Amino acid sequence: MENIKTMTMEWTGKSLILIDQRYLPLEEKYIECKNFQDVAVSIKDMVVRGAPAIGATAAFGFVLGAKEFINILDKKLFLKNLEKTKEILSKTRPTAVNLFWALNRMEKVLKENINNKTINEVTKLLEDEALKIAYEDIEINKKIGKNGEALLNDGDTVLTHCNAGALATVDYGTALGVIRAAVENGKNIKVYADETRPYLQGARLTVWELMKSGIKTTLISDNMAGWVMKQGKINAVIVGADRIAKNGDVANKIGTYSVAVLAKRHGIPFYVAAPLSTIDIETKNGDEIPIEERNSNEVRYCHKTRLVPEEVNVYNPAFDVTPNDLVTAIITEKKVIRSPYEKNILELFK
Repeated sequence: MENIKTMTMEWTGKSLILIDQRYLPLEEKYIECKNFQDVAVSIKDMVVRGAPAIGATAAFGFVLGAKEFINILDKKLFLKNLEKTKEILSKTRPTAVNLFWALNRMEKVLKENINNKTINEVTKLLEDEALKIAYEDIEINKKIGKNGEALLNDGDTVLTHCNAGALATVDYGTALGVIRAAVENGKNIKVYADETRPYLQGARLTVWELMKSGIKTTLISDNMAGWVMKQGKINAVIVGADRIAKNGDVANKIGTYSVAVLAKRHGIPFYVAAPLSTIDIETKNGDEIPIEERNSNEVRYCHKTRLVPEEVNVYNPAFDVTPNDLVTAIITEKKVIRSPYEKNILELFK
């Protein structure tokens, strides 16, 4: 399988090159991950972010771990080292379930082949699997886009929150993939993008992506969303997800819950676009989803500029959970599902 190169990542066969999303859109910098430790740091420090992108990145990190230990002759030691690799990668971001999905898929290939193949052969199979995950993600996103664009009418204006575009995936995007697909189908779609405090993924990443794609985009601060809805400027809200529970509760970037409440108040459909790998049927509801709390300085500072006194107390959860009764529909690569979510989610996996 050919190596992959997209806006988000490049696999060279020896290293993983990631666009450093912390510097966008003002600078386009790249980080080369030469070992799994580099990958772990890049995920934890948000060089790369977005659930599907995190999953694919972790898969390549697992491959780098295998390549690092490829000269070990003892298969038990090789397995032990890769168990440690998986453990380190698993601890980088607790909320995005795609991380664990991808690592479990890699581990399955490892365990199914380690007894009857050489370490070199197993490592090649792991690399092939990581590439499959990456290429599949692109195709899945395009299917999500095709399924979701039917929900949008020509002339609609969509509100987005955070970034669920090419930068949050291997390529194309989930929520932004729906918008791209609608535009590719000849529909005139406009976008309002929440800036998404405190990390500004909407302002820095979504706006940058959409402008590159020639899609008319207006940036607003998060606290403007309700007023923009009241003015009748929004026809639909589309967001991504980091984990969807079995009952349809949705964990996504902090602020998503507020947008969903506002959409409900104003009678605006609230859509979630996500691959099946983001649905965690082992998690019964949103109360069971672990919510990552990040460094307080992400709130105290905007890039390198301090906004408040250092000693001020800060609460900085990276995600919130939107209850399923606020979700109009979930757009997956298989189909669009609506309430009752638990029944319809389980049918997706049959």
